Amino acid sequence: MASVPHLDQDALQSLHRTIAGRVERGELPGAVTLVARIGDDDSAAATDTDTDTEHVDVATFGETAFGSAVPMTRDTPFRITSMTKPVVAAAVLALVDAGVLELDGPVDPFLPELADRRVLKRLDGPLEQTVPADRAVTVRDLLTFRLGFGMNGALPAVNPPIPVNLAAEERGLVLAQPEPRTAHAPDEWIRLFGELPLMDQPGTRWRYNVGSLVQGVLLARAAGKPLEDVVEEHVLGPLGMTGTGFTVPEEQARRLPAYYATDSATGKLAQQPADPWQTWAAPAVFPSGAAGLISTLDDYYAFARMLLRHGTHEGRRVLSAESVELMTTNQLTPDQVAEAPFPLDGAGWGMGMSVTADGRYGWDGGYGTFWSNHPHLGLCTIFLSQTTDAIFNGTTAEFDALAVRAAA
Repeated sequence: MASVPHLDQDALQSLHRTIAGRVERGELPGAVTLVARIGDDDSAAATDTDTDTEHVDVATFGETAFGSAVPMTRDTPFRITSMTKPVVAAAVLALVDAGVLELDGPVDPFLPELADRRVLKRLDGPLEQTVPADRAVTVRDLLTFRLGFGMNGALPAVNPPIPVNLAAEERGLVLAQPEPRTAHAPDEWIRLFGELPLMDQPGTRWRYNVGSLVQGVLLARAAGKPLEDVVEEHVLGPLGMTGTGFTVPEEQARRLPAYYATDSATGKLAQQPADPWQTWAAPAVFPSGAAGLISTLDDYYAFARMLLRHGTHEGRRVLSAESVELMTTNQLTPDQVAEAPFPLDGAGWGMGMSVTADGRYGWDGGYGTFWSNHPHLGLCTIFLSQTTDAIFNGTTAEFDALAVRAAA
């Protein structure tokens, strides 16, 4: 028998006032938020058609751009950037569930470009000074960001000008920022990436972002179809995420909010360059498994709720409970957590998302999006904006803390 979830209305009102206050002070033009709590019936047969076991609060604030007079709405589309990573990781694990991929098997059969790896003797050393890799890169390595390659600095220089990073830049691989996109199609991208040595021995160190880019190519190769189709078949379709995609209809693309971040030269919030809507309405040359999705509040909640329900959605199993456990449980050693560079910041990492010591899991998007599940509370919190500052100035942390108060 499922218990009836509860959200304290006074605490929710406090949350609403707090976010509205930030919008009124001009810290961001607008946002859309969700705080949801589901009951404690987590059996495989549990469905989310029973509204008695779910309580959802959705709120909208402000506009899609300063001075636009176009209000944020529940169905506003957002560039979710790095919140793409958990969705793509789920697709990889769906292929593991189906027996197409082997979690601890080498990626070489599908990505021969990554066979027989060489590893830099020193991270900032010449590309020619390498040693052989101790072993092959595995699917698990990609999912846990321990493939031996990724971001290796802190803001603002997440990829400092060392030889291996300069070589990646010369090849146009675009290994960090979501935009501008790489001009290479997946096969050419993985060929060029395969020309670079690894930074670390496989399995030894966490480094951000690149694992998800490689996952995207792996998925397409393993399934024999474009990444977009694989993610649609195994995640978006089963969850009814009709407003989510690497490419979206023109009508939806035109509604994307403006993107803002503090200008480093002036210290003031300013609109930043972003790919025009036409880019999102056309098929992507390289659909990014790290940052390539557009999504909406309700779509992403369907994904987050599936994880809270241990892999089920409306009575249908989308992921095995074992795969959900892998995604949402820290996979790193204490030393790997301690040594992890930006942006892990002391948290653990499951597969596609961070995991904190108290079991909370989720991830941010660099354009101002945030998602967190608190499984011990049956709580999901989602904050969507297109203002980068929101994830660094305390806005999303305050939102999540106030949501927890509402569920306490």
